Amino acid sequence: METLSFETLMFEDLGNELKVTLLNIYVTKIKRVDLEKIGRYFAGLRDISFDASPKASVKFYKLLADAFNDLENKISKKKAIYINRASGIPLVGNIAFGITDRGTNIVEIKPMTGCNIKCTYCSVNEDVRLLDFVVEKDYLVEELVKVALLKECDDIEIHIGPQGEPLLYGDLVELVRDMRKIPQIKRISMVTNGTLLTTQMMDALIKAGITRFDLSINAVTPEVAKSIAAVGDAYNIEKIRKVALYLSDKVELVITPTWIPGINDDQLDAIVEFTKSLENANFQPKLGIQNFLNYRFGRNPVKEASWDTFYAKLKDLEQKHDFKLIVDARDFKVQETKKLPKPFKKNDIVEVDVVCKGRLPGEWIGVAKDRNLSVYQCNGLGRYRVKITRSKHNVFTAVCV
Repeated sequence: METLSFETLMFEDLGNELKVTLLNIYVTKIKRVDLEKIGRYFAGLRDISFDASPKASVKFYKLLADAFNDLENKISKKKAIYINRASGIPLVGNIAFGITDRGTNIVEIKPMTGCNIKCTYCSVNEDVRLLDFVVEKDYLVEELVKVALLKECDDIEIHIGPQGEPLLYGDLVELVRDMRKIPQIKRISMVTNGTLLTTQMMDALIKAGITRFDLSINAVTPEVAKSIAAVGDAYNIEKIRKVALYLSDKVELVITPTWIPGINDDQLDAIVEFTKSLENANFQPKLGIQNFLNYRFGRNPVKEASWDTFYAKLKDLEQKHDFKLIVDARDFKVQETKKLPKPFKKNDIVEVDVVCKGRLPGEWIGVAKDRNLSVYQCNGLGRYRVKITRSKHNVFTAVCV
């Protein structure tokens, strides 16, 4: 008998089908008749066994790879694309997933997409995103090693800032632990809405190597907080306050509200005072108020305030509460570094292999020169000539020509 065991998969025998769950929230199924072509089998929670059968593991992995083409995120109910090395999709090039380098020692990673709340101001409107992406942990770490070497910097911070909530990524603790083993990486920060943080998870992440939590708190009044999160009682600001209190004594903490003019104006004073109350001998909590901005594919409940208005607002709050609110790169140890090489520039004509759909309507993912590109105006999978329309920060957009 051959037994295959998995850390990231769970199995459930449904009779005529085997339900496979990847990283806790991505679901697919394999037909029983296809499994029995390999041989008699028994599925446990995290393992599957086959009677002695030639190349049973090879045959099962083939079935599994085929099944991953039909992954679904059970939270969003959207089709999910699993990106590993075998997928052939590079991790640099897309704003929605993978690795983003902006020419500083802060490297942003996005291991997945999708969220558990529906903030009314979110720059990522999940209602118009057609599918989700999830990146294999080992692939992400392997590519980060390459990026760290190319940047020639021994003081790199990794910021986990996906289009969604990173706590939904089932390999998050293991990802943090593996990234901390990369010599050039000295700090790891993460943005979170806090709703999925438990004491056990916070302790595990800190032990694994998280050095800073950016915690989104947009209101302290329960009714306003629930209204902004737009998921009713599923958002509990009292729980989030307790999360902040717990973290503030153990790790660097930044409270990161977004000022949404006309919606949470009356909450900012209380948020400042709450942040001040978290002061302790070990860490000095920071407050990083963000300016709400209108985005083409974001949720836009109001018109954004000008930057002059925004900074005037911060200056007024600073003086009123005697608390630093206007921050710059020095506050977060940001420094310029060597940039990753860009294989394309705007207006280049490039041949790409379009391999899957993208998140937005009309978007496809193309691959060329170890980069992925968001390609528009193509007719499906295949090889195309495209014109680069955007190439900033190694994030590429193109249209077919």
